[in-house]
Amino acid sequence: MRGWKLLSVPLVLLFAASTSFAAGFRLPEAGAKAMGMGFAFTAQADDPSAIYFNPAGLTQLKGQNIMVGVTYVRENGGEFTGTTPVDNTTAIKSETQKSLNFFIPNMYYTRTSASTGFAYGVGIFAPFGLGQEYNDENTSIFRNQITKIELQTIVVNPTIAFKINEYLSVGAGIDWMYGKAKLEKTPVASVGNLYNSELKGDGDAWGYNFGLLLKPTENFRIGANYRSPFTLKIKDADVNISNTNPAYASGLLGATPSSTKADATVAMPATFALGAAYTIGKLTVEADADWTFWHSFSSLPITIQNPVPTLPSTANPTQWEDVVAFRLGVEYRVTDPLSLRAGFVYDPTPVPASTMGPMLPDSTKLDYMVGAGYKIGAWTIDVAGMYIDKKDRTVNNQAITAAGGTGFNGTWTGDAWLASLDVGYKF
Repeated sequence: MRGWKLLSVPLVLLFAASTSFAAGFRLPEAGAKAMGMGFAFTAQADDPSAIYFNPAGLTQLKGQNIMVGVTYVRENGGEFTGTTPVDNTTAIKSETQKSLNFFIPNMYYTRTSASTGFAYGVGIFAPFGLGQEYNDENTSIFRNQITKIELQTIVVNPTIAFKINEYLSVGAGIDWMYGKAKLEKTPVASVGNLYNSELKGDGDAWGYNFGLLLKPTENFRIGANYRSPFTLKIKDADVNISNTNPAYASGLLGATPSSTKADATVAMPATFALGAAYTIGKLTVEADADWTFWHSFSSLPITIQNPVPTLPSTANPTQWEDVVAFRLGVEYRVTDPLSLRAGFVYDPTPVPASTMGPMLPDSTKLDYMVGAGYKIGAWTIDVAGMYIDKKDRTVNNQAITAAGGTGFNGTWTGDAWLASLDVGYKF
């Protein structure tokens, strides 16, 4: 256990920040080949990233394989136009989130025995991440709800797979997650900003996954992949309080908040993917349906160990909904070493209008991908590019309270660009 945690720490530090690129705050960027095909890879699953996309696919590999990769993300800051409860006014204002640049790593090792049909391996990837940052913690029109949030995760996933017969393979794995979170905000009242707060902590969680791969014919494959939910418990997180309002000295605001500890729970969803792939000559086409069971993320509870009236424990209800994304990918093998790929994803948002807030002003996305792969002896190089078109979303759920209120009335826009590279070696 301790060795795994030490291994995960430098990987987490690869993140300069994090944000969401699939339903809610899922990050499916676990392989460049899969990205190039719109993540429609559950039935194909024929490179080491099968550990993530469908572990039964490991039986299709040969010998030992190592693959290391990274996805670069340019998240253009979302733009908001409307009103927020911190203004307590009907005047239309606007704010742009900070643009973010960061990297999502993946690493895989696999070994497959052709004679026994047995395969095993280990994967390291980041299945979830969330991040937003606003421009000034003291003046942002969202400051009483959030000025910055980061949720970073890394999963270590030992996996085995068996080829039961020429038609059916199965695979399964155990998942250990290490995660760290950070939340900053500046509550307000009639006297102005009350204080600046920062919550920062880490924790871990366990899960499992399994997959099936069926080949009714040589050219037709059907794949299914399930990943269990994670409950990430962050215990004894540091809560740092600074810049307290001088009005506390009068006693009118109650006890002055001070730095303390807190516990938080992040319930990450189970996922299930079902895909079918068909090969005609040099062309492979795959279509997937991918479910994310976001009903598990019904709230984001934070328990303050030494609460005061203006620094209370909070339930933070979210009431997210289950969604299914539709993915389509194609691969054309131009020559024996060169393959070209393209993909498309329709990715609906799980965030209901009633609870949508500046923590994750999510919307339905349309994703467009292209990619290529090239083999040089025992080496394989895969690259992919992706554009995320986040649909404009208008929400009117603003609620004004003595603590500043929640929600907003207005419209969000935004988009993102990604580029991925994987390098593999077979021996």
